[in-house]
Amino acid sequence: NIGMVGGFPIPEVNRLMNAFMAGAKEMNPDIKFQVSFIGSWFDPPKAKETAFAMVENGADMLYAERFGVSDAAKEKGVLAIGNVIDTQSEYPETVVASAIWNFEPTLDKAIAEVKAGTFKAADYGVYSFMNEGGNVLAPLGTFDGKIPAEAMDLVKKREAEIMSGDYTVEINDAEPASS
Repeated sequence: NIGMVGGFPIPEVNRLMNAFMAGAKEMNPDIKFQVSFIGSWFDPPKAKETAFAMVENGADMLYAERFGVSDAAKEKGVLAIGNVIDTQSEYPETVVASAIWNFEPTLDKAIAEVKAGTFKAADYGVYSFMNEGGNVLAPLGTFDGKIPAEAMDLVKKREAEIMSGDYTVEINDAEPASS
């Protein structure tokens, strides 16, 4: 049972949460989710309280799309998955892993086009994809060697398939829902 706390249900947030949910379901088809949006980009106390409620409602892991969720996980003794940045150094016994967004490929492409005189408005979203260097899994740090081999094998398999083009993560911008 994974509690997921997001800011607003906009496409950029929805697709991250849906992709995480799809991966979790691939590992365990019977997994359950509690999904909630706090209606703010930065309200750690509200995110924390929402996460507390999820733990009280049976969540045994939290997905921290917002600051405050990992604090709740730490206080309640459950694990958390980070999002966009690596916060494991602040939560070494709580944050198992984080999907890291690297903005550099997007910026580098735009700068190169400006320098070449070819810049135009375009969808640069593709440069956020893993096979373009736009995202990676943060180092597991304190959880290295503690993740079940079956899960790590699937992660490594999918990473290799994504990089080779043999696997494409579905982009689902629909608002995720609790199960």
